Amino acid sequence: MTHFTGADVADQSGKCMIVTGANTGLGFETAKALAAKNARVLLACRNQDKANAAMDKIRQTTPDANLAFIPLDQADIASIRRAAELVMQEPRLDVLINNAGVMVPPLMRTAQGFELQFGVNHLGCFALTSLLLPKLAQNAGARVVVTASIAHKTGKLNWDDLNSHKNYGRTQRYSDSKLANLMFMIELDRRLRASGLPVSAMGCHPGVAATDLMRHLGPLQFAAPLMGLVLNSAEMGAWPALQAATDPSAQSGDYFGSQGWREMRGASGAAHKSKMAQNAELARRLWDISVELTGIDPQLPPA
Repeated sequence: MTHFTGADVADQSGKCMIVTGANTGLGFETAKALAAKNARVLLACRNQDKANAAMDKIRQTTPDANLAFIPLDQADIASIRRAAELVMQEPRLDVLINNAGVMVPPLMRTAQGFELQFGVNHLGCFALTSLLLPKLAQNAGARVVVTASIAHKTGKLNWDDLNSHKNYGRTQRYSDSKLANLMFMIELDRRLRASGLPVSAMGCHPGVAATDLMRHLGPLQFAAPLMGLVLNSAEMGAWPALQAATDPSAQSGDYFGSQGWREMRGASGAAHKSKMAQNAELARRLWDISVELTGIDPQLPPA
């Protein structure tokens, strides 16, 4: 479907969906929209107080919303494993929406020592998805949604310094992590198709949205409210994720994003994948490195 908006989300009764980073911004708007359409929504967040506040806010408009909190710190593989164990106890899981991420922070590291943007945005997404694939595979039509960015177009993975021990440019490393997200989604689609598992992999990007993700942009963060008038609001930025998660016509491997000028604003539809993102050889290399670094193997052989 072209020009998909929140109004196009169909009833999701009987489905269970997990949204990472769901207490604020795009994740909150995604969780709110899904709850309003009767999905059970698991809010996977670092901070329980913030998650509770988000659930209270959702219930202001959807009093009977079916919500639950899943503790998740995507900067710690141990936390990801514990979160996956909790989700595995759910009666079913239909959609995993990998939304959590960080953008252009100072050089910081995850609990396992990975550069924060690569560790949270890609490796955390890879690990959680890998651990939840068996649960998703129990339901035909299940989906994995991976959030990339238009910034992936300037990404270029530095294979000799993935964790920034030699140099660190925060903007470039953000683009690199978003390239990794899209490469992972495309490779996951290839492997799922070859394996025959009844799970689809979709990607999305929010255009340019005014959210808390901009907190590391210094003085520019104060322009976020104005950007919401010119570019995407958080609600609009959630539309591509909602399309990837719910559009009946979506196919595994699809990538959705804003349809306005340079994919920065507007309703959701098919988005552009860079040539590098579609490089199968590099994607296989990234997959193998991700297994090695996380210690988690999805057991999906190459297509």
